[in-house]
Amino acid sequence: MKIHEFQAKAILAKYGVPVPRGVVANTLPEAAEAAKTLFANGATGVVVKAQIHAGGRGKGGGVKVVRTQADAEAAAAKILGMQLITHQTGPQGQKVQRLLVEETASIDRELYLGIVLDRAVGKLVFMASKAGGMEIEEVAAKDPTAIVKEVIDPAVGLAAYQGRKLAFALGLKPTQINQAVAFFQSLYKAFVETDASLVEINPFITTTDDKLFALDAKMTFDDNALYRHADVRELRDLAEEDPLEVEASKYALNYIKLDGSIACMVNGAGLAMATMDIIQYAGGSPANFLDVGGGATQEQIEHAFEILLSDASVKAIFINIFGGILRVDRLAQGVVAAARKLSVTLPIVLRLEGTNVEEGRQILKESGLNFQVGSTMKEAADLVVAAAKVGA
Repeated sequence: MKIHEFQAKAILAKYGVPVPRGVVANTLPEAAEAAKTLFANGATGVVVKAQIHAGGRGKGGGVKVVRTQADAEAAAAKILGMQLITHQTGPQGQKVQRLLVEETASIDRELYLGIVLDRAVGKLVFMASKAGGMEIEEVAAKDPTAIVKEVIDPAVGLAAYQGRKLAFALGLKPTQINQAVAFFQSLYKAFVETDASLVEINPFITTTDDKLFALDAKMTFDDNALYRHADVRELRDLAEEDPLEVEASKYALNYIKLDGSIACMVNGAGLAMATMDIIQYAGGSPANFLDVGGGATQEQIEHAFEILLSDASVKAIFINIFGGILRVDRLAQGVVAAARKLSVTLPIVLRLEGTNVEEGRQILKESGLNFQVGSTMKEAADLVVAAAKVGA
């Protein structure tokens, strides 16, 4: 689950991470009042920042630094309500529905910090780089040595000596080292205690008076741990998510929308990934990732169909099931019932294996509906790609 910058900063501030003073605004009057308050309390300038779940906001015109109240109000009027397009939103962009109005800082240097799980070593890794303000993927591609990493032992946590190594690698001043160690350890504590999956500070800044701040902040969380964090779960902004993905989450369906024309319904994440790969191999393009799980009910299968059919770009449906916990005959009954109830007219291709597979194939055959069944994944993929081309 993703959250907004202002929400991430509020969480980090609770853990002692220094962040600039800022106020969230949902309307233009609120934005004007926020700027007025900051100027009245000593700010020499303010930054008006669009709050959307995407990076690259500054390049898209969603971040403006201003020095006067009038300019702050003009910037807010321009940004609030705009359809902000960045490299992460896609060409359709994302509507800006709230702003963060924040005091400016006397920036000396812009750096980068991040914490992620490194699956290769099975531990969290604290990353730091002097290339603050840039996309870390771009930095890694051009010069991997520009990123310094410290692997964290979960039994110990981020040790002080590791914090000092990171601080020295960033070239911080001697007067900033102890501040930096405390900053890094607070960041790590926030990551662990909130069950985050990513914390990124870009840029992490030093100021001309030797202070350290998280000038921007990004946090995402492990969906499977949200039951332990009701306060974090309440920060979810459904308006920032794809409507079909939101609908799927209501029925415990793992759905991610993609740009292709062949809808996929699969049980098991690994099989779903393999299904998308073989569709590509056969010359098609998947319209989604959809894992119905091992114990899908008929109701879930019906809702899965509804979600797939709601995507106007879908020209054919590929159902790839390996029956284990979910028996093939039960799946077949659900598919037939859903196809009849929803009057599905799109071509449906199935590949079925596992428990009660012959019974499942018989149910499909006797349904009288226009199903195609492939005996192998490759055969089924070829059938569904051909069907999608006919329907295009």
